[in-house]
This record gives sequence, C-alpha cells and structure tokens, in this order.
Amino acid sequence: MDPDLTAVIKLQSLDAKIKALKTEIAALPKHIATIEKSLDAQVRKLEAHQAALAANQRERKTVEAEIKELGQKASKLKDQMMEAKTNEQYRAFQNEIDFVQKEVRKCEDRILDLMTDSEPLQQNISKAEAALKEEKARVEAEKKDAQKQTAKTKQSLDEMTAERARLVAGVKPSIYNAYERIRKRRAGIAVAEAADGRCSACHLALRPQLDQDLRIGKQVIFCESCGRILYYVPEVDVETEQTAGTDASASK
Repeated sequence: MDPDLTAVIKLQSLDAKIKALKTEIAALPKHIATIEKSLDAQVRKLEAHQAALAANQRERKTVEAEIKELGQKASKLKDQMMEAKTNEQYRAFQNEIDFVQKEVRKCEDRILDLMTDSEPLQQNISKAEAALKEEKARVEAEKKDAQKQTAKTKQSLDEMTAERARLVAGVKPSIYNAYERIRKRRAGIAVAEAADGRCSACHLALRPQLDQDLRIGKQVIFCESCGRILYYVPEVDVETEQTAGTDASASK
C-alpha cells in the first residue's frame, strides 16, 4: 500500500480520537456544574428549615413585645382604678384589667407553643447541616475525580497531538492538504474503504479501472463522487490462512 495512503488512514483514526478527547475536555465545566447542582436540593432544604426557625423566633419576639405592652396597659389601668370615684368606674377598670390579663395569658400560651415548636426546627436544621456537609464532601470528591480524569485526558491529547505531528511530517504536502480539505468538507471523514467495488462512504460504484488501480495500491486514489481518499483491504482467504497456520505448526 502507498505509504501516504497508509499514513492518512492512520491520521483519520488519530483525528477521530483527538476530537473525542477534546470533546471530553470541553465537557468538564458542564460536568462539574451538573455535579454541583446536586447540592442545590440540600441547600434549599436547609434554607427552608432556617426560614421556619427564623419565623418562629420573629413571632416569639412579637408576642413578647405584645406581653410587655399589655403589662404596661394593665399597670396604667390599675393606677386609674385606684382613682375611681364610683363603684361603676371601679368595676369598669377591673373588667378592662381582666381582659388585658386574659390576653397576656393567651400570649404566654402562644410563646410556650412557639418554644415547643422551635425544638424540632432546631433538630431539622442540625440534620440538614449534616446532610449538606456530607453532600459537599461527596461533590468535592466527584469533582476531584473528574478533574483527575481530565488531566489524564489532556495528557493523552498531548501525546496524540505529538504523534499526529510526526505522522503529518511524513506525508506529502499535497496529500495532506487534500486530506485536510476533504475532512473539513466531509464532517471529518476524509478516508473511506472501498468494498465490493463501491465507496463505503457515498456508496457509488467505482469504475472497473479505478477499482483495479485501487487494488494494486501504488497510488492515492480519490472517489469520483464524494472526493474522499479511498483504500482497499484485500479479502482474507480463511481456509488458506488456516492451512498456512497448520503448516507452520507442523514445521516446528
């Protein structure tokens, strides 16, 4: 087979691998973003529990302020009651004081309820914090693994790029330029096998003379339809191969 043809066949295989490696490397930021998204659910859960506790504490402060205000009101009413001139005025003040005291007891009951509710809320926060910490550790481990794998991929890419450069150096410029031109036009596939008298890429039947020249393999031949570089792989006679193998074993 023509050396340039052998080289471009290898080059196409190498270019496919290089493309796959570049795609893998380019996907790293998106992959890491996907990994980090798994934290969102845990963060939202923690924030929800924190918000619930904060609401509990705000209401408690509001009720405590209301108790203080009611206490001040009751104190004023008691002072006014001491200055009452008639029994009716005295009873009116007493009724108001009783009402205020009932409101105070309601507020105190509400504070007890809020205090009782705050305990499980605190526990929920503690559990959510622990879960978030565990999830962060898992995410960091996954990110490191992804980054480590990408580092290996980059090393492989560097090695293949160097191998490609060595390969290109041994190809005639005219053949390499044709290879690159076809590769850009044909979605990266510049070389195709010819089988059963047809181009395996575009499936056009080859002229008999072109097919014959291709089988001889002494020159680089292009498909007359799609323009790709063609190569031919001779058929292997399985029976002949087996006989040759048997003869070789017997001669030992």
